[in-house]
Amino acid sequence: MDTFTESAYAKLNLSLDVTGKRTDGYHDMEMVFQQISLKDDVTIDIEPGEGIRVFSSLRYLPGGRENIAYRCAERFLQDAGLSGRKINIRLDKRIPVGSGLGGGSADGAAVLRGLNRYFGGPLSSEELLRAADSVGSDIPFCLTGGTALAHGKGELLEPLPPLSGCAFVVIKPSFSVSTPELFQKLDSVRVMLHPDTEGMVSAIRTGDIREVGRRLYNVFEDALGREKSVVDDIKNSLLDAGAVGASMTGTGSAVFGMFADGSSADAAAENLSGMWRFCESVRPMNGQL
Repeated sequence: MDTFTESAYAKLNLSLDVTGKRTDGYHDMEMVFQQISLKDDVTIDIEPGEGIRVFSSLRYLPGGRENIAYRCAERFLQDAGLSGRKINIRLDKRIPVGSGLGGGSADGAAVLRGLNRYFGGPLSSEELLRAADSVGSDIPFCLTGGTALAHGKGELLEPLPPLSGCAFVVIKPSFSVSTPELFQKLDSVRVMLHPDTEGMVSAIRTGDIREVGRRLYNVFEDALGREKSVVDDIKNSLLDAGAVGASMTGTGSAVFGMFADGSSADAAAENLSGMWRFCESVRPMNGQL
């Protein structure tokens, strides 16, 4: 039996805009993604036989096809034309579930990346991205990582220059948010503000961290119900602690603050950790694929 471990890095949405609803039921999105150092560890055992099994440090997570890691392994074997392999996947979870940080997508991307390397690269980068998109729209970014502008469902990616020098504090409140319900709510409300995506991309290209921070925004905050007051409280706490900007990521419920340097983020996380069960200082990551 061969065993190896792959890192599965979380993501933040520095900006998130929903620009329309598509005829296939999905929504058109415009987002700026950032991969961060918060990660799960994905350990894969490969031995002769058949079948895929997923185990998790969180017992309530599904181990069958409901799990993204399972479906990514299944898709890889299918696309690579491989058989006679039994694959066991162990997920050591550190990325909070139901947070908008892309933990499930990151796990799936790690499975695709790790299996492709183990088997000698039977799939090209383009084929890996197609496989990733067939399972979930956030997985292509989790596969490539770094900083990127995303369109479509989130699968159309334009790499951006890496963020450097800055850091983030991520806080996950006790509740989670249902992604399907939040999309339904967004369709029924009038979105008052949209992010300045063009301005953010320009600020990233020039390396102006404070201008990036000023443009952090997520339209899903407009669709929150009673949870909005908690999200606003966390944002205000982060700004009071020195963040240059703060926003919710994905469909929530995690909120992050952007700091101009790592020492400021570390100090803020230490000061705020007593208020929230999950409070971590993290760094931006460069691309992987």
